[in-house]
Amino acid sequence: MTSSPNSSGAGDSPSGTGPPDASATGLLGVVANLGWQLLLTTGLATIALGVVIFAWPGETLRVVGVLFGVYLLVTGVFQLAAAFGTHVPGHLRALHFFTGAFSVLLGLLCFRGTLESLLLLALWIGFSWLLRGVMTTATAASAEAMPARGWMLFSGIIGMLAGIVLIVSPFTSIAALTLVAGAMAVVLGVIEVFHAIRLRLEAGRLASGAPAGRRPSFGSHPHPQH
Repeated sequence: MTSSPNSSGAGDSPSGTGPPDASATGLLGVVANLGWQLLLTTGLATIALGVVIFAWPGETLRVVGVLFGVYLLVTGVFQLAAAFGTHVPGHLRALHFFTGAFSVLLGLLCFRGTLESLLLLALWIGFSWLLRGVMTTATAASAEAMPARGWMLFSGIIGMLAGIVLIVSPFTSIAALTLVAGAMAVVLGVIEVFHAIRLRLEAGRLASGAPAGRRPSFGSHPHPQH
């Protein structure tokens, strides 16, 4: 009993392994095209931000101080509003009200001058790093079976030291942090631009229908043995 070529299944491509649909390929090309443009824009903007930080570090610190004051004001207002909400238990309303009023007060102090805002910002970051470093170090020291325990212990100690440095010398430390942030912005921007260029090349291959990488070429005819 002989079977026809169609019934043997040798000439038919399995389900899901045939050539991609043209509409799907076109949609991928559009998405890739928008992706590389967005990535290139954000990369160039990040590089420009890093250059601005390096060129005008003093003005950058003033802007950051004002933004920090706005952040404290907005946070305090929301906490004050939450203190009078019905969803907040009675024993927590006093805490919400105190933290909200204190945040509003610190936000208003930030608008008095650049020195006040930078001092509060440095102390805020310093105490946050110090508390986080203490918690990380205590957790790593108490949990012997924790994975990467040595790395957590090291990062906790570094966080504590960085917080202490910020608290002891706030103005010098915050200026150094500004330069570090500028350097990181430039590096991240260059990386994003590089990825945008690679994505642009991939989008061009999708638009032309060429394969994205080196793939083995197979003939369209079945194997002679089949």
